[in-house]
Amino acid sequence: MGGGSQSEDEGAITGINVTPFVDIALVLLIIFMVTAKYIVTPQAIPVDLPRASTSNAVSVAVAVSVDASGAIFADTRPVTEEQLIAFMRERHRDNAEVRAIIAADQRVPHGRVVHVIDLVRRAGVTKFAIQTQAEGNAEVTP
Repeated sequence: MGGGSQSEDEGAITGINVTPFVDIALVLLIIFMVTAKYIVTPQAIPVDLPRASTSNAVSVAVAVSVDASGAIFADTRPVTEEQLIAFMRERHRDNAEVRAIIAADQRVPHGRVVHVIDLVRRAGVTKFAIQTQAEGNAEVTP
């Protein structure tokens, strides 16, 4: 091993044992892979999303959800329209590049979704995406 006394026949240790480093790196990789799903998908309100075949990744995002009854949620908290505007203004003030990911149940009328988009834009957030569900039934964040 590398830490004991050496006799003159063995010679000097010329290499570093990288096996423990590789073990730790692989464990960290597995942890990141498992938790990546929870980091990427900020939505926690269950909605029945419409299907789409294309999507893009979003880095700084706030989840705005509209459930089947038309109730609005900012991240996971139920909010009124005024509270949504205040919440989005605060997020926009913290980071001007913030994007809203709007996830509306497919049974929500189109007009309600447009109204929520208008509320988000009124708060100063001009970048938004509509969250859909891939054809294969896996959630995709735009």
